[in-house]
Amino acid sequence: MRARSSAFLRIASILGLFALTNAAPATAGIGDGAEERTETRSLLGSYLAGRLARAQNDTPAAARYYSKALQQDPDNEVLVEYAFQMEASEGNWANVEILARKLIAAQPSHRTARAFLGLAAFKDGRYPEAEDHFTQASGHPIGELTSTLARAWIYQAQNKTQAALKLLDGQNLPDWAAYFLRYHRALIADVAGRPAEARAAYERISKNDQRTLRISLAYASHAGHAGDAKLAQSIINAHLERAKGEGHPSVRALLEQIEAGKRPNLLVSTPAEGLSEVFYGLGEALSGEGSLAVGVVLLQFSLYLTPDAMFPLVTLASAQETTKRYAAAIAAYDRIPKGTPLEVSVDIRKALNLNQLERVDEAKVLLDELALQHPRDIRPLEALGSIMRGQKRFEEAVDYYTRAVALIDRPEEKHWTYYYARGTSYERLKKLSLAEADLQKALQLSPNQALTLNYLGYTWIDHNRNLQQGLGLIKRAVSLKPDDGYIVDSLGWAYYRMGNFKEAVRHLERAVELRPEDATLNDHLGDALWRVKREREARFQWEQALSLKPEPEEADKIRRKLERGLTAATNTRKTKRNTQVQRPDRAKKRTEVNPGFPFFQ
Repeated sequence: MRARSSAFLRIASILGLFALTNAAPATAGIGDGAEERTETRSLLGSYLAGRLARAQNDTPAAARYYSKALQQDPDNEVLVEYAFQMEASEGNWANVEILARKLIAAQPSHRTARAFLGLAAFKDGRYPEAEDHFTQASGHPIGELTSTLARAWIYQAQNKTQAALKLLDGQNLPDWAAYFLRYHRALIADVAGRPAEARAAYERISKNDQRTLRISLAYASHAGHAGDAKLAQSIINAHLERAKGEGHPSVRALLEQIEAGKRPNLLVSTPAEGLSEVFYGLGEALSGEGSLAVGVVLLQFSLYLTPDAMFPLVTLASAQETTKRYAAAIAAYDRIPKGTPLEVSVDIRKALNLNQLERVDEAKVLLDELALQHPRDIRPLEALGSIMRGQKRFEEAVDYYTRAVALIDRPEEKHWTYYYARGTSYERLKKLSLAEADLQKALQLSPNQALTLNYLGYTWIDHNRNLQQGLGLIKRAVSLKPDDGYIVDSLGWAYYRMGNFKEAVRHLERAVELRPEDATLNDHLGDALWRVKREREARFQWEQALSLKPEPEEADKIRRKLERGLTAATNTRKTKRNTQVQRPDRAKKRTEVNPGFPFFQ
């Protein structure tokens, strides 16, 4: 079977181009929510279409193509494995179980397939079978850890608490795994009604780990549930001090509950929730460490046991956002029950995803309703301002930011973003005095913000005011972020606007090295090169800028420069440009200030 699979891959590699010419354009429409429009006409075509869809993070399409390929070659081990991964990433459990059984028939120790079959057996109450699957899923540090934790919860499901705790105590795993072992030892002891043992396990977790979000919630819930409100409050306060902000909504909600004299529920109350927590914890960790595909599968495994669990759904949605699957992220957020502490944050994330899907009016309606329902919450207004600013609807952006600023009793350093964002919006509306006042207020609140230094400095230079002071601000911004190509570009273009073309070339060349894919930066370098009589190089940079698909209006200007070059008066300090192409935050990715509602701190 393995030899056949290897041969299949070699054939796919060698004949890839041939296969694409013998298949219909199966990848047409690949993307979030895309439907398969055409039929592939060969096994190899389906396989390659699946690989392309997978590379583009379109796992639903990849699953369809691999399924189609399996119809033609049902015993191909490579196809079975790829199909299994895609189906698991989508949570298509009936297909996952069929493929998992085929996988372990070919590879008895396949860890992921064994893990799923163990979960399926656990869910059906077939505990010996579940234990057997997880036992065979070890053989690797992460596999060994997963197997150990899962088996401990299987024992607890059978009320074998002592066996579960003994299993966790008897492991010789790397230091990083000790955190998980102690954490789940505490959870199991609490579920078993042994609070003293749970307390001892929590105390053995390092102080740094105790202050992470998940441990803080679990430990404080344990203490509050046991009636120790003082300890619960101290745990939460230590976490909030480390977070240096208002903290996660779930932490604040738990603190309010404890301060009101109520005893909270345990974070994990049943063995099923405990086993789900195993896969959530590992999935969240791997997703954050760059192993996104594996992390998504483990998060889906967690949700297989607890379909409406808030934290796995939030983390899954975040992973979908990372891969630009915004509709899938919204679908994950929609599964979170109403009334959780994250409800406002979740609705804001949904709106931001709607904006990414160009469903701006829907996003606006959702956030306007949210702002109406929560008139003292600044976050919906900030998100609305960010969306409107990104859409160049600056009048509306100013209105939302003004409403947000009105909610701030005493401006602090953390509030600089509101003044910065409103100031940039005023500048785009050519209300320069208001823009300058807001940008200076932002600098007063947080003096070392490169974005503000850059924008205010460039605004002054662009309007032929405070030239040396503006240049000094941009230099400070570059010193704070020397590898930010956009800010380095601002410095080069400032020199250009001031007529120092030689110095402009030096910095603009550096900016293009940092951001070679940006059309505007290449265009600027072309202008500067022309001014220092390096005309052939200038034309090369303009052609490069044109190949990077600038906005249509800018593309026309670049074409004219390629035809005629630059006249002596064009774009100099004494001549206003007709448009302000170079804004220090011209791209969406630069204009959007993080709305500031992280789920994990």
